[in-house]
Amino acid sequence: MGYVQFLFQEMTPADSVLLPDDRPFLQAKELTRRFGGLIAVNQVSFNVKEGEIFGLIGPNGAGKTTLFNLVTGLLHPTSGQMLYQGEEISHLRPFQIATKGIARTFQNIRLFGNLSALENVMIAQHVHTRSGVFTGVLGLSPAPQEEQQIHQTAVELLDLVKLQNRADEKAANFSYGDQRRLEIARALALKPKVLLLDEPAAGMNPNEKQQLSEFIRELRHQFNLTILLIEHHVPLVMGLCDRIAVLDFGQLIALGNPSEVRHDPAVIEAYLGAE
Repeated sequence: MGYVQFLFQEMTPADSVLLPDDRPFLQAKELTRRFGGLIAVNQVSFNVKEGEIFGLIGPNGAGKTTLFNLVTGLLHPTSGQMLYQGEEISHLRPFQIATKGIARTFQNIRLFGNLSALENVMIAQHVHTRSGVFTGVLGLSPAPQEEQQIHQTAVELLDLVKLQNRADEKAANFSYGDQRRLEIARALALKPKVLLLDEPAAGMNPNEKQQLSEFIRELRHQFNLTILLIEHHVPLVMGLCDRIAVLDFGQLIALGNPSEVRHDPAVIEAYLGAE
């Protein structure tokens, strides 16, 4: 098997998904982000349908994480728009976007290392609580009831990612793979409709990557999620995603289903260089 065929081989066939209609659930319209003279993202446009697992791949420095930061409000575009269910969200701050139902994990894990696994998941849920600060401090209704529900939800999410037996351990003591799973649990605690995963398979062996692929499919169905995925392990993306966008030097060079992207000459050149 040649290197190109190996690089773009499928792990397992992606699930077929019945999408409600052709309307974009999440839409990038000519997104551009400049850092001084550097153009990190250059007039990128794509639509993501509700219920899709949408992959984003490209060589190092292609602009993938910058694009995720534009979706989630950590960066604002120099020009262009980001729309969610028809509403422009380009100007919103990260917590405002999170409350609308968009959650993410990070390439560099950002857990609260000195807090327990349970506390990390519980703290994410407070964006949806109705109790005010003084109500919570004084322990007045409805704060106790909400805290009980938050605790129960956190326990269930830890069980989902198979960390229920380590709920009271500090996150800093977890292995890299367990921290990745804990970060996914914390993202799910935000009750998202859209989940962005930034290199979730980093540091995993082939068996763990296969398990992760199956887990992401389960999440999609169990929580009715739309999932955007950045991943350097191309075979995982090819086997998991319904559609894939490819970036190179900040520009969108390919967009389509795994078969179309796998055989696109521009994609092969971006990964392997010109002949």
